[in-house]
Amino acid sequence: MGKLIQFGENVKGYNIPVLNEREIRAAAGILFLATFTSWLFILFNGNFVPIKYIITLFFTDFVIRVFINPRFSPSLILGRLIVRNQTPEYVGAPQKKFAWIIGVILSAIMFFHFIVINVVSPVAGLICITCLVFLFFESAFGICLGCKFYPLFFKDKVRYCPGDVCNVKAKQDIQKISKSQILILLAFVVFIISIAYFLNNKFVENPYDVLTGKITENLNGVNTQIANPASINCLEKGGNLSIVSKPEGQVGMCTFSDGTVCEEWAYFRGEC
Repeated sequence: MGKLIQFGENVKGYNIPVLNEREIRAAAGILFLATFTSWLFILFNGNFVPIKYIITLFFTDFVIRVFINPRFSPSLILGRLIVRNQTPEYVGAPQKKFAWIIGVILSAIMFFHFIVINVVSPVAGLICITCLVFLFFESAFGICLGCKFYPLFFKDKVRYCPGDVCNVKAKQDIQKISKSQILILLAFVVFIISIAYFLNNKFVENPYDVLTGKITENLNGVNTQIANPASINCLEKGGNLSIVSKPEGQVGMCTFSDGTVCEEWAYFRGEC
């Protein structure tokens, strides 16, 4: 049985501790989905509760990975359960530890902003977006962006990389990109632009609801399919919505027949 506190596994045939890249990618996908979903709550609902839970779990998970043992990381355990029937793909533990230390630092800063002092700042937002990018590249492409910085701080050569990218070698035929493929890609971009130009008016039409037999309607000029839910709530409750410019930016105000005025998100949350 391995030591309680260690980083990486000792596998026969590898002269340094290694980790299973497949479970790492699975864990990155889980964290990306959770973080991205919590951001949707902020964007469409003004609800910061989910992101606070996710940041707390994210920070705790990475502290366990780096300072105790990756084997006890909840997200990596879930990742292992998901890919347990797949053949392991071993990667060097040293570069992963460096990348995850970056994750600890970034998540600690977010934890301080969102939980400790409870403020939203451009710094916290930028860091969260950075974490999303890192997680997306790891889960979707198997590219560890944090590992790219490892050679800048350590003289040791990075070993055992996903897809064996550490070792420079000639590409196989299946990896090469031909001129015809580049042309197809460019043609597809032109195709997308053409669709936007010629069919945009068709796409913006409200769809036909087969259950009601009617075209989905706009609510007082606000499309209920894509509108701000706080604005829709105001209009549905009989209020009149107006946009007011304030020092912090534009704010939606909901005015009722009795003269009551309430900020749309505050009214949506039942605060007034």
